[in-house]
Amino acid sequence: MNQKQASALEIGNILEKLYPETPIPLDHKDTYTLLIAVLLSAQCTDARVNKITPLLFAKADNPFDMVKLSVEEIKSIIRPCGLSPRKSKAIYELSEILIEKHKGEVPKSFQYLEELPGVGHKTASVVMAQAFGVPAFPVDTHIHRLAYRWKLTNGKNVDQTEKDLKRLYPKGLWNKLHLQIIFFGREYCPARSHKPESCPICKKYGRKTLFK
Repeated sequence: MNQKQASALEIGNILEKLYPETPIPLDHKDTYTLLIAVLLSAQCTDARVNKITPLLFAKADNPFDMVKLSVEEIKSIIRPCGLSPRKSKAIYELSEILIEKHKGEVPKSFQYLEELPGVGHKTASVVMAQAFGVPAFPVDTHIHRLAYRWKLTNGKNVDQTEKDLKRLYPKGLWNKLHLQIIFFGREYCPARSHKPESCPICKKYGRKTLFK
């Protein structure tokens, strides 16, 4: 076991002690509502998404009802989440595709999910992990930042970081670790005003000269 593997093991143990339970932070009732919530969470906090989705889902919580709304109606509801012109169009169009190609069901497939408007690899990974229980390691800019801080990756982008984390951790831990890292980042390891000396992980495993 090399140094990086040893650090990864200990970091995993710290995360497991702090967050033995990992509830899904986005409120939803099925795979479709999870997909929409994850799409809305891009560049928006989960807390804000959870305030907006009840308003949207009261009107349409399935693709058949969603396409009865206009893009403008969807946009007016989701505006507080940001990027509403793009997101509203994506929600409408992906709902059409789910009806036309998948009988209104969210497909259990990375390929088909990533073909949907507004759904990239990270969003597809979240849905595969949280809705279908398929091992995935969704890496957004926050997880990328923390993995770099903790010297688990030297990757210059989220794709490389995802590959590095998958190599360091057993597949059975990926789905839970993804959420544990998110929870830890919010509580102990923020992007700004971070105090490495008081962070349970950074004080021992963090980079000494560069915290980004």
